[in-house]
Parts: sequence; structure tokens; C-alpha cells
Amino acid sequence: MKHLTTIFMALCICALTLTAQQIEYVDDEECGCELVYVDGIQTTTDGELYGFRLADGTVIAPNIYRFVDNFHGDYCKVYRDYGQCGLIDRGGNEVVPCIYEDVSYPAEGRIKIQKNKLYGYLDMQANMVIEPQYISAGDFTEATAPVMFVVDSFFTSCTFIDTLGRQLFPAVYESLRPFNEGYALVMRYGRWGMIDHTGREVLPTRYEQITDNQDGLFFAGDQDGWALFDYSFKPLTPFVYTWTSGLHDGRIGVMRDGHYGFLDREGNEVIDCSYDETGIFRLGRTMAVRDGHYGIIDTTGDIILPLEYDNQTTHGRKYMYYDSLALVERDGRLGYVDLDGNLVIPFYFEKAFQFSQGLASTCFQGRWGYIDTHGDIYIPHVFDIASPFEWGRAEVVYNGNVSKIDITGKCVKNCKGIIAWRSPKQ
Repeated sequence: MKHLTTIFMALCICALTLTAQQIEYVDDEECGCELVYVDGIQTTTDGELYGFRLADGTVIAPNIYRFVDNFHGDYCKVYRDYGQCGLIDRGGNEVVPCIYEDVSYPAEGRIKIQKNKLYGYLDMQANMVIEPQYISAGDFTEATAPVMFVVDSFFTSCTFIDTLGRQLFPAVYESLRPFNEGYALVMRYGRWGMIDHTGREVLPTRYEQITDNQDGLFFAGDQDGWALFDYSFKPLTPFVYTWTSGLHDGRIGVMRDGHYGFLDREGNEVIDCSYDETGIFRLGRTMAVRDGHYGIIDTTGDIILPLEYDNQTTHGRKYMYYDSLALVERDGRLGYVDLDGNLVIPFYFEKAFQFSQGLASTCFQGRWGYIDTHGDIYIPHVFDIASPFEWGRAEVVYNGNVSKIDITGKCVKNCKGIIAWRSPKQ
């Protein structure tokens, strides 16, 4: 299936946010294959064109589209041909006819479209509400959308519009980002600031860089250093940081003087910037590195796993917790520790991945298989390669052939006469 990849490159473009999709796999004995249903709908094909059907076989859209996306909620983007894009609903109806160069998914009752390289907006009945006139535009958030238009042959300008296309503020900005939590980033004369919904500059346009706000926190500054801000719009820290991981488990990863540490929400450096490398917090734990040795710390900075471990092999996300276990390495072998840093699965494995859906793919004596969170063999080590599980499926290579298995170890795709791989203990 040819999926659409939408790239927002223009200065005023808002990143597309979509709800999480439900993916279901169904084994079809008639075709000896596996069918994939995204939000209850399967993509069909005749080899060249694409359509959709439901699990009961009902065709909701015949194979008439050259390119299709997956359904996102109630809608799916489809192309009858290059430059002929529209939207269909879950009944297969073209709610937006395929006459546009590009179409966005609905946002706050408006659908962005592109015609003759210009952007405009439709309402939910596909009526033109705002004629195509912008050289760049974003989706609506908080009842506003960022747009860019041509001033003359040399200059462009940006502003925000409402859902009727009315300009909300003077078009004096060189770049904009969409409103988020009541505020939007704006650039003027090459410097960033922040405005509220009235257009008032709550943070003056004086900074070379401003990060997107996250839960009311953001960094602003220049190449010499950033400071942490909240919605008081006063710096909570000195302008001394040069990198941030964002907020995770109440901690903000930062770099100061070439070393890593963590701030709390108030800007206090609760874990001193003394590490050569850190990760992001998961389940109140994160990786920490000093002098080439790896370990794990908690959100107070206490050492959970001493900083005396290795990180030489390439497989897996080590020293991060998945299913409450972290993959760790010593002397070229891999094992797993619990949240207290206790070694619960010994260093048996030459290569391994993190746990996913209660199982981890591991390599023992050159062969791959799966273990459970107790360290017991769940699917024997018989594969050339075995990937982590995702959505209840994993790809494996057996005797040079690529197959797919489900969470029970049953072969569900490209089985070549093999029914299942099972642990002898099952």
C-alpha cells in the first residue's frame, strides 16, 4: 500500500496531530494470509488501485484510488491521481471531492485545502469558507490558524486568521507557530517572542530561540544559553543551558557546561549537571553515564544501578524501563534489572531488545527467540533474527525466510508449512 507522507516545511505550518489508531490483525485461511484492520477498516487493492472494506466483507470504497492513507477517526485522505486529493468518510462517501492538490484532516470544523499552490479552507460540508490565497497555512487550533501571504515580489508576512478568514492581528511577523495553551510563538526581525489571543506580546521578540511550551514551561535564549520560563514570563533560571529533553516524570533534562542534569518544574537543578550523558525518565528512572560507565538514577538523583556497566552492543534500548525491566550490559552480555536495580534476568544474552508486550527478543548462542519477564523461554531460540513485538505481531527470519508471528508464537504470515513455534514449557 502506498501511504501518504505529509511534510510541513513552510514557516507557518502546524504539525498534524491525530488520534491513536486501533490496529487489529485477522488470519484469513482462505487466502492463507493476514489481514490488517485500522480502526475497523481494511485497505484493499487490485495491484494498482486501492479501496476499503469492513471486516464483514462490505465494500465501502471500490479500488479506484491511486494512493490512500489509513483512516484517522472518521476520515481518510485519498488520491484519484496526482494532484487529485480528497477525503472519504467511513461510508466511502467523498466528503471532499478529489479536486485538490492536497487536503488536511478536519481541525475545529475546518478542512485545509491546496489549489493552484495556494491554501484555503472548507467547512465540514466541503463548502469553500476561505478562498485559497495563502502560500502557507496551518490547521486551526484554539480557533485560529497561522497563515502566510505575499506582500510583494520580495516580502512575505504572517498573521493569524479566525474560522471565517478574518485577520486577527497586523501581519507584522516573519514566522508563526500555532497557538498552544493560550499562547503562540512569533518571529519579528529575526527574533522570537510570544503573544496571547489578544495579540499582546507577553514575551518580547528578543530571543534567538524559544522551545515549544510543554505543560506551561519553555526555554528561551540565544546561542550562549537558554533559561527556563513559565507563564509568568520571567526566567526561572539563569541563561546557562544549551540543550533540553523536555518534561518527563516531573524532570527536565538539561545541559550546562557540556554536562547533563535535571531541573524540576520550578527551575531548581535537582540533579546536578555532572553526567556525560543521560536519558529521559520512564517510571521514575533514567540512564546516567559518567566516565564511560552506565547506570540508572531516580528522580531525586539517587543511584538505583551503580555506574559501572557497559554499553557496547548495538541492539536494544538499554538502561531504560519497559514492562518495569531495563536492559543492561556487562562484559559483552545482556541481562535485565528491576526498578530497584536488582538483576532479575542474568547476563545470558549476546544481543537483546527491550521488553514489549511482556516479551523480549534475545539472542543466545547465535540464535534468536523470546523470553518473558521472569526470564523463562517463551518462544525457543531458533530464529536467524527476531524483532520486538508491536501491535501483537513480530517479524522473524527462519532458515532465511521472513515470517510473522503473533504473541502466542503462532506463525501468521509466510509460514511455508510451519504452524507455530512454541516453548517446550508451554
